Amino acid sequence: MIRYVMAFVAVCVALPAWAEVKIKEVTSPGGITAWLVEEPSIPFVALELRFRGGTSLDAPEKRGATNLMVGLLEEGTGDLDAQEFARQSETLAAQFGYDSSADSVSISARFLTENRNDSLALLRMSLVEPSFPEVAIERVRGQVLSGIRSRQKDPGKIAGEHMSALIYGAHPYGTAGEGTLDSVGALTRDDIVAAHQGAMARDRMYVGVVGDVTAEELGPMLDALLGDLPATGTPIPGTAEVTLDGGIEVVEFDTPQSVAVFAQPGIHREDEDFFAAYVLNVVLGGGGFDSRLMTEVRKKRGLTYGVYSYLVLRDHADVYMGSVSSANDRIAQAISVIRDQWALMAEVGATEDEVAKAKALLTGAYPLRFDGNGAIAGIMVGMQVDGMPIDYIATRNDQVNAVTVEDVNRVARELLDPEALTFVVVGKPDGV
Repeated sequence: MIRYVMAFVAVCVALPAWAEVKIKEVTSPGGITAWLVEEPSIPFVALELRFRGGTSLDAPEKRGATNLMVGLLEEGTGDLDAQEFARQSETLAAQFGYDSSADSVSISARFLTENRNDSLALLRMSLVEPSFPEVAIERVRGQVLSGIRSRQKDPGKIAGEHMSALIYGAHPYGTAGEGTLDSVGALTRDDIVAAHQGAMARDRMYVGVVGDVTAEELGPMLDALLGDLPATGTPIPGTAEVTLDGGIEVVEFDTPQSVAVFAQPGIHREDEDFFAAYVLNVVLGGGGFDSRLMTEVRKKRGLTYGVYSYLVLRDHADVYMGSVSSANDRIAQAISVIRDQWALMAEVGATEDEVAKAKALLTGAYPLRFDGNGAIAGIMVGMQVDGMPIDYIATRNDQVNAVTVEDVNRVARELLDPEALTFVVVGKPDGV
């Protein structure tokens, strides 16, 4: 019965309106800072943790250590093995999620108010006291290795990894955070323990909480949950230099359809022209079927089912990227059209109508992100990581609406660099 109650709560809990999200900054007695939205109407709490650094903290010869460590956090803690941990989570109707990326380790928790203390105690054990038993290490290692082998057969993954190597070089971004068959196969339990101590430390931690908890209750709760984590962790890597020469790299792969990714230097989230670039991208390739690239590559010429562009915002580098797939004998034409549209947008710019539609799409879609306490907790953590002000939710759409067509076209001239637009093509492309 409890699982059905939890499922109902997870689906139905949502704040009254996104514009009414009232965030409080809370500092615990132990000095842990969190952003809180109190919502007592339903007895449910969502908690989101983010630790900056992620898989980029791995040494070159230990690539995959952080990813493997995160996969083991719920596989044994204290005197609980994986099965008992899962059984207790289900009994409490608590849901825990553990994930890693190039820039962060993320932890999510959802639990009922009546089970809050027991749920947090169980979560604490997984964060602070993971046991990393050898039997679990070998089981999860096998899963990771299977994923790496699968990735080696996926043209899209291959293209992405080759492009990362081109963009980031020797920086940790240049290699897959999951590691390689050799690096993951060689990891020891000591490596995993070291990755845990290095990645999950209080000096790089961000917290978002939404639900049935008060500011007075939250402070002691955070100290009990997180106060015993290491104070400092592994030094975070520095800036990655983005260098792209505008060429095309072909990776031979036996497939009837080639996959291409393309990239050029991007724009930083804190740049004063970021929102103009955001609108620009919707016009060019981020606006679905109404984007320029989709219109020219798919609708008019039928070269692909989909072509997209997107701003990639990482902690240590900013890149403007895109992707397209097409038959081997048509991918060259698709690349040519993309290059032409990139240059045309830089030279001529967008129209008033295109900018208006892009702004309407961005502002209309934004409230849909606030579809539950968990989503809002995640948004708040992301805001903290990106250094956004606490009132960003209320002002974000105003910043989008303030963008003019002149702003978009000026940024198009300054940002878009057809000469630097670089392609990696995986397949057996003709004429490339």
